[in-house]
Amino acid sequence: MKFNTIFLATLLCGASFSLSADVLLIDVLNKEPVNSATGILRPVNGQSMEQVRTQYGEPDKTYAAVGKPPITRWNYDQFSVYFEHQLVIHSVIHKPAKAP
Repeated sequence: MKFNTIFLATLLCGASFSLSADVLLIDVLNKEPVNSATGILRPVNGQSMEQVRTQYGEPDKTYAAVGKPPITRWNYDQFSVYFEHQLVIHSVIHKPAKAP
């Protein structure tokens, strides 16, 4: 009985450490306006469509809203921006094209 309790406690502690580390890493990546590896500026969570348009100009391509809540995507040359309603929820830097 005592072994099972110790094993369960150890297992739960290990799981909580790994879960919190993942959340913290994602939080840091989403809040940085510049990707440190590439130096590319990109929109951050919470910016409005108008703020993104003012800062980065007109997108190269836009996609109509899909789903509920409505998710809209704007493509720029080096990144894509995802909006929920009118606010940025994520921005993704495009992978560089492979050399032939």
